Amino acid sequence: MALARDADRQEESNMSRQKLIEMTRSLVKHGEADTMELVDDVMAVPASDYTDEDRFEQEKERIFKRLPLMVAPSCELAEPGSYKAMEIAGIPVLVTRQKDGTAQAFLNSCTHRGNPVAQGSGKASRFTCGYHGWTFKNNGDLLAVASPKDFGAVDKAAFCLKKFPTLERAGLIWATLDPESTLDIASYLCGYDELLEHFGFKTWHLFEQRTIPGPNWKTAYDGYLDFYHLPVLHKDTFGADFFNRANYFAWGPHQRLSSPSKFVQKTGSDEQVDLTQMDEKDWPIDALLQGVWTIFPHISIASFYGGGGRGAMISQLFPGRNVGESFTTQFYVMEHEPTDDEVRQGAHDQFAFLETVVAEEDYKTGKRQHEALQSGMLDKVWFGRNEGGGQAFHQWVDKLIKADDAQLDAIFTPQLEAAE
Repeated sequence: MALARDADRQEESNMSRQKLIEMTRSLVKHGEADTMELVDDVMAVPASDYTDEDRFEQEKERIFKRLPLMVAPSCELAEPGSYKAMEIAGIPVLVTRQKDGTAQAFLNSCTHRGNPVAQGSGKASRFTCGYHGWTFKNNGDLLAVASPKDFGAVDKAAFCLKKFPTLERAGLIWATLDPESTLDIASYLCGYDELLEHFGFKTWHLFEQRTIPGPNWKTAYDGYLDFYHLPVLHKDTFGADFFNRANYFAWGPHQRLSSPSKFVQKTGSDEQVDLTQMDEKDWPIDALLQGVWTIFPHISIASFYGGGGRGAMISQLFPGRNVGESFTTQFYVMEHEPTDDEVRQGAHDQFAFLETVVAEEDYKTGKRQHEALQSGMLDKVWFGRNEGGGQAFHQWVDKLIKADDAQLDAIFTPQLEAAE
């Protein structure tokens, strides 16, 4: 049985690697021809989609509280007993690594009076509510009621922490913040997780993390789906000659964008490798994974090479308290934990550089953009034929806001998704 499972996994890996090769082949072809894939037409989005408070509340309810969200990279909860408490769209969430090694997300709310049972992050085999002392195991089971004789009889099995549907794939942990959700998380990922597996995140090391404030969540996310702005907004950081074109590949609402080119950066150096001079079977995995990988509605993954060590920044975006605010936790993960000062300092410098790019350039621009839109003087904003990723993102936001709970299951069944 184990050998059969291993064979199935190997076959899936071979098939998904072939998909990566096919995408890279397309990027090389467009790079040689100096072309890019364009969508059929420009598209307008109502400016009020970014500024209307009622619309914002609807997005939180219909998207962030109904769809699977990536709550943590696996390496953030690397050991049994690891946990973190967080808030998502007003919902207190507790994510734990249980004794058996599985990950589970819970409502971080004591079943006695609702007080959160955990704060921050760390390691714990149990959580004791700071209000009345009810104690829960790491797996959510109610372990003990304070002063049980005084309180009265309690069926402990009926007072466990409320579980959220949870799935761990590709070194990432997803949860749906609706305990009654019937939406299958694997179906929601549309096979995208099989490609993400090739990063190998399940064995990577969490080097650093931080949380930064940002503009409206869609304003922020637009930037992750846009290479068009790179040589303009980031001319003093990335450089004015940086590429501004991207081809888009989609799996349901999840998108990868990558620059059409036959050249890729060699791991750990500034050297450029010409893929046309190599046999496809020898293309390195980091060349096959170049670009930005986004997971709807709030994740961006991009590769970097600070200090010569292979790394990636996983950006986790959530809406804030009002329509003009968001916050993003940036996880800098590395293929190997740095073992010498040079690599360690290089990775630290790379992560610091990315904070400048995102916080001081992308998000400050987004704040100014949002303030200008709040004037109400523009009816629409526009996405060009070269901005297909942004067009698809806003189309999916509209589609999923309008879908009722029953329709969600149908939208993400693999058969229907493949037919669309």
